[in-house]
Amino acid sequence: MENKTKGYLDMELLRFTTAGSVDDGKSTLIGRLLYDSKAIFEDQLESIERTSKKRGDEHVDLALLTDGLRAEREQGITIDVAYRYFATPKRKFIIADTPGHVQYTRNMVTGASTANLALILVDARNGVVEQTLRHSFIASLLQIPHVIVCINKMDLVDYKEDVYENIRKQFMSFAPKLDINDIRFIPISALKGDNVVDRSKNMDWYNGATLLYTLENIYIGSDQNHIDGRFPVQYVIRPQSDEFHDYRGYAGKIEGGIFRVGDEVKVYPSELTTKIKTIDFYKDSLKTAAKPQSVTITLEDDIDISRGDMIVNKNSLPKVSQEIDLMVCWFNEKALMPGGKYAIKHTTKDARCMIKDISYKVDVNTLERNFDDKKVGMNDIARIKIKTTAALFYDSYRKNRNTGSLIIIDEATNETVAAGMIV
Repeated sequence: MENKTKGYLDMELLRFTTAGSVDDGKSTLIGRLLYDSKAIFEDQLESIERTSKKRGDEHVDLALLTDGLRAEREQGITIDVAYRYFATPKRKFIIADTPGHVQYTRNMVTGASTANLALILVDARNGVVEQTLRHSFIASLLQIPHVIVCINKMDLVDYKEDVYENIRKQFMSFAPKLDINDIRFIPISALKGDNVVDRSKNMDWYNGATLLYTLENIYIGSDQNHIDGRFPVQYVIRPQSDEFHDYRGYAGKIEGGIFRVGDEVKVYPSELTTKIKTIDFYKDSLKTAAKPQSVTITLEDDIDISRGDMIVNKNSLPKVSQEIDLMVCWFNEKALMPGGKYAIKHTTKDARCMIKDISYKVDVNTLERNFDDKKVGMNDIARIKIKTTAALFYDSYRKNRNTGSLIIIDEATNETVAAGMIV
């Protein structure tokens, strides 16, 4: 039993997000994935069967598995980000089912920010629409390494190959504008189950993999930055006990690279160098630790280090600056104030900032830059420049999604008003 549990815990985790226009079938697709891979309980299935009958549906509405809010069930749409978890013998999965409406762009950004992969749904009857462009742009902006374009509702276009091919060509015509290296296409019917978990008998012209097979086997080992060692200090451990009288450890989560005992490291903001003495993980001592492990590091020299400082590999240093260029997605109903002062949180560091400049807004439906309209409201995406009260130690978002991102907070209300990706 212990070996089984250990094997399960060691399984690789794939986080993916779903996006698409309203009624493209995102929730149904996830319901189908959970149902066909036998990842739901009988009582859950009975519950959605009852609800489907009550609503007069001809078939079991698998979308009800993910549409948890009552308002969503009544409207038959997804409003909030619904997280679902399931596992197969090969991998563990966390799904962020994000809403399709334009007014919920911020929810999509939240759900997609940690994803390895994005599923973008396209209705086979409608082809590529503005929403498809918008969701693809956000996936590109958030540096999601893999995108699977699921051309859904193939059953409603008689499973025709030319419909699939036309949509694939439509998508690939604007793909060069996106910063995504791995784009794949799968023709599916979420309602009928074609090419979701099992191969479709209706589309013998398609010889690619099913969706579940792709999710289980897509290579994500190189998605993380294993080169630049980054360790933001979260907590300083001083037990003050007889057994650990002189112990001084720095606890946190490795946000990039690999650390080894004996490695030369540099500490920011002091920029002093030292060596790693031990890497502790609960009661064990490790020789090496890598992202995304949470560990306690002790150093050979006594250096003044506190929460918000960062330990980095000496050979790959971060950028250090108080003036930072960001792409932001604005979350709040109150518009961004030019010259306004906000709090920020970057890794474990808290600071304050001033908005120095708004360079341009992005029209997420056409990917055009608007240099004239500087009013940044809810769900808008813009490029801005901020000046911080303390220097940040960061990488570009492209290089490291953890040290290259921050959140902006309204000091009066303590609300998170924006997510920022460092350019």
